[in-house]
Amino acid sequence: MKFVSDRKVRSALVALATLFIQSSANSEEISVTQWGASLYGAPYAVSMEKGLFKQAGIDITGILGSGGGGTTVRNILASDTPYGEVAVSAALAAKAQGLDVVIVNTGTRSVAEASMVTMPDSGIRSLEDLIGKKVAITSPKSVSEMLFLMVLREKGIDPGKVQRVAAGGYVPALTMMEQGGVAASVLIEPLSIIRKDKYRTVYKAGEVLKPMTTSVGITTRKFAQEQPAKLRAIIAGRRAGVQAVYQDPAGTAKIIEKIYKLDPPIAREAVDNMIGPHMWSEGEFSVEELNRMVEGLKLIGEVKSDIDWSTILDKSYLPPDLQAKS
Repeated sequence: MKFVSDRKVRSALVALATLFIQSSANSEEISVTQWGASLYGAPYAVSMEKGLFKQAGIDITGILGSGGGGTTVRNILASDTPYGEVAVSAALAAKAQGLDVVIVNTGTRSVAEASMVTMPDSGIRSLEDLIGKKVAITSPKSVSEMLFLMVLREKGIDPGKVQRVAAGGYVPALTMMEQGGVAASVLIEPLSIIRKDKYRTVYKAGEVLKPMTTSVGITTRKFAQEQPAKLRAIIAGRRAGVQAVYQDPAGTAKIIEKIYKLDPPIAREAVDNMIGPHMWSEGEFSVEELNRMVEGLKLIGEVKSDIDWSTILDKSYLPPDLQAKS
């Protein structure tokens, strides 16, 4: 029997350690709000699964999720690769606090995943039927409250005539409705699909409201200036993921199944429901759609005045053709 010399063993171990260190150094982790809970992150999941980030020049190996808002922003700022997708409100709040953030691409541009439901035997058949009633939202100044107020405004209904009750989340809101504490409740996909046989839909926000920018990609100006190639690769890799989502919704659904732990029919319906309203943007900016979101944020007091987008947007990291569209 032949034995490998200690010197050869040591050399092999050193080589393996070096390879591991190099692999770790080349891998990157970014942040995406509501990862695994909302469909914001679908393009990132597809890009990682299909190797599209690697093709763009960066190896994104993990996504750091959070409940959204300031938590996601803090995760981004603390990361070695400070890029992430956050709600527009979180980006604007970070800027207002004087944090070193810049918006570099659009994420999502539809509210098609949001709706309001009631019990099947309820007398609520329209928005007008909610006048004088209680409805459950997740929390004050939340996106759920904002969209409800925007829908009421669009339909010409005085929001003061509908009492909003903060439930603390979508599931608690549904429980409150089931127990008769409120007449209707806000809801979001894929939860609305999973429970679709239990409730009757009062309205779908995407059928009432025009497209608006709901999430954006942010980074620090320091990172953008020092690592422009890496930032462009992230944006390009995500764009490739968006294109792949639209080209192959069925394949996207199979990827979503694993991340969200959904049954195949539910995952497919969730993805298909977002294809029509074109939920995911390739990254270009629409000031009109950004301003629609700002109007909603004004309704809940999160924004007090119009936004000068030139102070926080930087489209120079987008692919040239998307810069021309922005």
